[in-house]
Amino acid sequence: MKQHLGRQSGVQKVDVNLIDGKVEVTPKEGGQIDPAQLLKATYDSGVTAAEMDVTARGKIVKDSSGGLALQVAPNQSFVLTPNELSKGLETLADTQTMVTVGGQLFKKPAGKKKADPSAPLKLLVLEVQKKE
Repeated sequence: MKQHLGRQSGVQKVDVNLIDGKVEVTPKEGGQIDPAQLLKATYDSGVTAAEMDVTARGKIVKDSSGGLALQVAPNQSFVLTPNELSKGLETLADTQTMVTVGGQLFKKPAGKKKADPSAPLKLLVLEVQKKE
Protein backbone atom coordinates (compact mmCIF):
# COMPACT_ATOMS: atom_id res chain seq x y z
CA MET A 1 0.00 0.00 0.00
CA LYS A 2 2.84 2.40 0.84
CA GLN A 3 4.17 2.01 -2.72
CA HIS A 4 0.72 2.49 -4.30
CA LEU A 5 0.17 5.72 -2.38
CA GLY A 6 3.75 6.95 -2.77
CA ARG A 7 3.44 6.83 -6.56
CA GLN A 8 0.51 9.24 -6.57
CA SER A 9 1.04 12.74 -7.94
CA GLY A 10 1.89 15.33 -5.29
CA VAL A 11 2.83 12.83 -2.56
CA GLN A 12 6.10 13.47 -0.74
CA LYS A 13 5.92 10.88 2.05
CA VAL A 14 3.74 7.99 3.23
CA ASP A 15 3.88 6.71 6.81
CA VAL A 16 2.06 3.47 7.66
CA ASN A 17 1.33 2.54 11.28
CA LEU A 18 0.06 -1.05 11.32
CA ILE A 19 -0.57 -1.02 15.08
CA ASP A 20 -3.01 1.92 14.83
CA GLY A 21 -4.18 0.99 11.35
CA LYS A 22 -3.43 4.50 10.13
CA VAL A 23 -1.68 5.91 7.10
CA GLU A 24 -0.41 9.49 6.97
CA VAL A 25 0.24 11.05 3.57
CA THR A 26 2.35 14.23 3.36
CA PRO A 27 2.05 16.37 0.22
CA LYS A 28 5.03 17.83 -1.59
CA GLU A 29 5.75 21.50 -0.87
CA GLY A 30 3.26 23.42 -3.01
CA GLY A 31 1.94 20.10 -4.30
CA GLN A 32 -1.64 19.03 -4.76
CA ILE A 33 -3.02 15.61 -3.82
CA ASP A 34 -6.25 14.18 -5.19
CA PRO A 35 -7.94 12.38 -2.25
CA ALA A 36 -10.14 10.35 -4.62
CA GLN A 37 -6.99 9.00 -6.30
CA LEU A 38 -5.50 8.14 -2.88
CA LEU A 39 -8.67 6.26 -1.96
CA LYS A 40 -8.61 4.37 -5.27
CA ALA A 41 -4.90 3.54 -4.83
CA THR A 42 -5.64 2.22 -1.33
CA TYR A 43 -8.34 -0.11 -2.67
CA ASP A 44 -6.12 -1.09 -5.63
CA SER A 45 -3.44 -2.18 -3.14
CA GLY A 46 -5.92 -4.62 -1.61
CA VAL A 47 -6.59 -2.61 1.56
CA THR A 48 -10.03 -1.36 2.62
CA ALA A 49 -10.14 2.19 3.93
CA ALA A 50 -12.37 2.80 6.96
CA GLU A 51 -12.17 6.59 6.81
CA MET A 52 -10.12 9.44 5.38
CA ASP A 53 -9.43 12.50 7.51
CA VAL A 54 -7.78 15.63 6.13
CA THR A 55 -6.44 18.98 7.12
CA ALA A 56 -6.97 21.45 4.30
CA ARG A 57 -6.47 25.18 3.76
CA GLY A 58 -8.42 27.26 1.28
CA LYS A 59 -11.21 29.76 0.64
CA ILE A 60 -14.91 29.20 1.24
CA VAL A 61 -16.86 29.48 -2.02
CA LYS A 62 -20.41 28.75 -3.16
CA ASP A 63 -20.65 25.82 -5.55
CA SER A 64 -22.95 25.62 -8.57
CA SER A 65 -25.89 24.41 -6.44
CA GLY A 66 -25.48 27.21 -3.88
CA GLY A 67 -23.85 24.98 -1.27
CA LEU A 68 -20.50 25.71 0.36
CA ALA A 69 -17.17 24.32 -0.75
CA LEU A 70 -13.57 24.70 0.38
CA GLN A 71 -11.48 25.73 -2.63
CA VAL A 72 -7.92 24.52 -2.01
CA ALA A 73 -6.57 25.25 -5.51
CA PRO A 74 -7.91 27.04 -8.60
CA ASN A 75 -9.21 23.74 -9.99
CA GLN A 76 -9.80 21.73 -6.79
CA SER A 77 -12.47 22.17 -4.14
CA PHE A 78 -14.32 20.01 -1.64
CA VAL A 79 -18.08 20.32 -1.23
CA LEU A 80 -18.87 20.79 2.47
CA THR A 81 -21.36 18.50 4.18
CA PRO A 82 -23.77 20.85 6.00
CA ASN A 83 -23.32 20.92 9.79
CA GLU A 84 -23.03 23.60 12.50
CA LEU A 85 -19.33 24.21 11.77
CA SER A 86 -19.83 24.59 8.03
CA LYS A 87 -22.79 26.93 8.62
CA GLY A 88 -20.44 29.10 10.71
CA LEU A 89 -18.27 29.53 7.59
CA GLU A 90 -21.10 30.92 5.41
CA THR A 91 -20.13 34.54 6.13
CA LEU A 92 -16.69 33.86 4.59
CA ALA A 93 -18.13 32.65 1.27
CA ASP A 94 -16.53 34.36 -1.72
CA THR A 95 -14.18 36.45 0.44
CA GLN A 96 -10.38 36.34 0.40
CA THR A 97 -10.24 34.86 3.93
CA MET A 98 -8.16 31.69 4.10
CA VAL A 99 -9.49 28.95 6.38
CA THR A 100 -7.74 25.84 7.70
CA VAL A 101 -10.12 23.04 8.64
CA GLY A 102 -9.83 19.49 9.86
CA GLY A 103 -12.46 17.09 8.68
CA GLN A 104 -13.50 13.79 7.23
CA LEU A 105 -13.66 13.17 3.47
CA PHE A 106 -14.64 9.51 3.56
CA LYS A 107 -16.17 7.02 5.98
CA LYS A 108 -16.86 3.41 5.05
CA PRO A 109 -20.56 2.57 5.17
CA ALA A 110 -21.67 0.62 8.24
CA GLY A 111 -22.15 -3.12 7.95
CA LYS A 112 -20.79 -5.26 5.18
CA LYS A 113 -21.62 -2.87 2.37
CA LYS A 114 -18.70 -2.28 0.09
CA ALA A 115 -17.67 1.35 -0.19
CA ASP A 116 -17.83 2.99 -3.59
CA PRO A 117 -14.39 4.59 -4.03
CA SER A 118 -15.65 6.43 -7.12
CA ALA A 119 -18.41 8.29 -5.21
CA PRO A 120 -17.79 12.04 -4.90
CA LEU A 121 -16.04 12.97 -1.66
CA LYS A 122 -17.67 15.57 0.59
CA LEU A 123 -15.83 17.27 3.43
CA LEU A 124 -17.45 17.02 6.87
CA VAL A 125 -15.85 19.84 8.87
CA LEU A 126 -14.91 18.61 12.35
CA GLU A 127 -12.88 21.64 13.42
CA VAL A 128 -12.01 25.10 12.17
CA GLN A 129 -8.34 25.51 13.03
CA LYS A 130 -7.57 28.95 11.66
CA LYS A 131 -9.07 31.92 9.81
CA GLU A 132 -6.69 34.44 8.23
